[in-house]
Formats: sequence, structure tokens, C-alpha cells
Amino acid sequence: MNKTIITLALVATLGVVSLAQEGAVPKGIPHLDHVFLIMMENHGYTEILHNPNARFINQYATTANLATDYFAVAHPSLTNYLEVVGGSNFGVLSDNTSDWHDKTCATNLSTGIANTDNPPSSAICPIAGSGTDAATPALDCSNEVSGPPCEINIDGKASYPAVSTTLGITIADQLVAAGKTWKTYQESLPMTGPDLVNYSDGNFTNSTDFSKIKPVLNPPLSSGDIVQLYASKHNPFSYFQNVQEGGNPLNSYANMAAFDGVGGIWGDLASGNVPNFSYIVPNQCNDQHGRGNGTAFCGYDPNDDGKKSGLNPALIILGDQAVQKLVTAIHASPVWTKGHNAIVVIWDENDYAVQPIINKVVAIVDTNYGVHEIQSSQFYTHFSLLRSIEGGFGLPCLNHACDESTNTISDLFGAP
Repeated sequence: MNKTIITLALVATLGVVSLAQEGAVPKGIPHLDHVFLIMMENHGYTEILHNPNARFINQYATTANLATDYFAVAHPSLTNYLEVVGGSNFGVLSDNTSDWHDKTCATNLSTGIANTDNPPSSAICPIAGSGTDAATPALDCSNEVSGPPCEINIDGKASYPAVSTTLGITIADQLVAAGKTWKTYQESLPMTGPDLVNYSDGNFTNSTDFSKIKPVLNPPLSSGDIVQLYASKHNPFSYFQNVQEGGNPLNSYANMAAFDGVGGIWGDLASGNVPNFSYIVPNQCNDQHGRGNGTAFCGYDPNDDGKKSGLNPALIILGDQAVQKLVTAIHASPVWTKGHNAIVVIWDENDYAVQPIINKVVAIVDTNYGVHEIQSSQFYTHFSLLRSIEGGFGLPCLNHACDESTNTISDLFGAP
């Protein structure tokens, strides 16, 4: 694994001087000016591919490029979101909320102890510094499930050991250090912004004091009535200490916006004023996650057994329409025709399906410059995607994106 001294720009940004898990700039990806990464939720490859309720997605997978052997890494959602943007789980194997602005807590990297669902862990200490992340076994029998049949991580064969030189930054830090820009568009993010917000319906949040809303209804409203459309677990950047503290205004909450309104994705696309890297997250109805207290259209899948018959068809349709709206708006944006640009659509994981269901998900790559209608059977993971985006932006690989086993997605991002 290639390890180099962290760049002076990152030292200035983070105040860290150490040997770190940051390597050479990956090769095999053409220069990229803009990348639009759309994150979808909790459905495996066979649940989405050839699903008649995901008509646009399946058409898009045919006309763009499709990875047919692409794998999410572990479980649950937040773990994968962190791995996509940072090449590591940073010791987080849960969907727990952040221990917001706590500068005295011990990070999971510093202790080498993972934040897990089983046994239950407390809120996640804001990620910072460097240290040891959590291992990813091929079979997970003790966290999301308490025994056999176990959850399959990756393909049930590959695994990742804990790494003691994990660097607690993301591609966002790298972009800023290189003079490039980033933004995450989070649908249903409240107007007050992401600070201290664990979940929201776009208006009310976990911090809303319903006792101050008059007249008081009978029964009274509470935070439990909120349909959790925005969830911090799908906003991985918000878990990092430097982003929470906002010492660098180019790498802070200012980089986070809802879909609507000033600075939202629809307005930015219409004007062509978009960052180099756009991390796009529909809300939990539109990303196919589902919510238990929403409408029937947004209800959870009745049966998470890896089969199409166990799905909520309306939830799949909502996600399909969300992808269509986003892709159509990106294609119509004046920025799409300028330079080398790419759209990537991926799913975070297969929704905890146990053996024999592998953690294989759909990954679509669409560019405005290169080959199309390609299907790649190369073995790829979320780490491959990070490595490829870093290569396109001329950034060093980060953490597990530097592993010798991490393939660059050069065929789907390839030049003509």
C-alpha cells in the first residue's frame, strides 16, 4: 500500500503532521471537470435490474455504462456512505447520530474500538485525526444480526483488515486542498441547516420543541410524528469535526444545501453554477429507503429477502422518478456540455439481506465524453468509485482506495 506524507495544503487545513494513508494519484481515468454522484438506498442488484417499476433506471443502465460486478462494502448505510467519500469506515459500523461538536470525546480511530449497533454504542465522536478503523469481515454475524445466517459483506469472500494508518478525512478535504469545490445536496434538509439535526421532514427536526406550537393538539405532537425524510446518516460529511466546526468556510456546513431554494440543486443546475463534485442524496422516500410512518407509497419493503416479490412497488417507482428528474436536469444544465463530466448512480447496500444474498448493487456511469453502452464484469467496490473520482480530479488515493486490490473503473469512465 502506497503511503506518503500528507500534502502541505492538507497539513494547513487539518493541522496534522504524520504519515497517512494517502497515496499516488490513480491513473486510468480521464481528467474530470464535474462529477454528479447520486446515492440510492437499500436494494441489491437483482432487485433493481430488470425491475419493471424501475423503467428509467434500467433504460439508463443500458444507454450509459453499467458495472455488473460492483459491491457495497459492509452494513449499515452510514458505513457505506463513509466508505464512498473517505475510503474507510473510520471505525463506524452503525447508523448512530453524531456527538455534535464534542471535542473531548475519543474518536473511534484513536481508540480502535468500533461504533456498533450490537452491542449498542453511543453517539459517534466527530471524526478527526488518524488511527485504526474497523475490520470488514466477509461474513458479519455479530453486528446487524446476532448470529447465523450471517450478513454478507461485499461478495462473501473478500474482506478488509483494520488499518492503523487510516486518515480521518474525505474527498471533500482533498478537493479543497487542491483548489476545487464540492457540495452535498440533501433533499429535505431543513432551512436551518444540518447542525444538530439528526433527522427532519424539511421543516420540523429532532430539536423542534412542539410544546411551543399553539394550540396544543390532542394528542400532542412530538418528534416521533416527524417523517424522517432527511437523515444525517446519509450526510457523511456532517460527521467530521472540521466540517462541524467550520474553520475553513470552503469545507463546512456552507457546502450543504437542500434540493429547493437558493443554492439548491435545481437552481444550481439551471444556472450552471455547480461545484466540481456534487454529492446528491434524495430523501428517504425518494431514495427507495422508505419510512414506516410515511404514506403507503413510501412504506418499507414488506420483505427484505432479496427478491423483487418482497418489494414495495410504489417505493421503487418513487426512486426511479427521482433518478429520472435528477439525470434529466443534469443533462439539461449548461454545465453538462462544458469539459469532461460524469454522472454516477449507485446504491449504498443491499438492505441487510442475509446469506446467500451478496452485497452486490447497481452502479451506473454516464459521461459526456466517452464510451457508452458498456457493461463491465470487473470486480469493483465503493472504494473503486472513490479511487476513480480521485483519479479524474487529479487527487491522491485515500485509505482503502489505495489498496492493491482496489480496481480503478477505467473502462466505464474511459475516453473514446
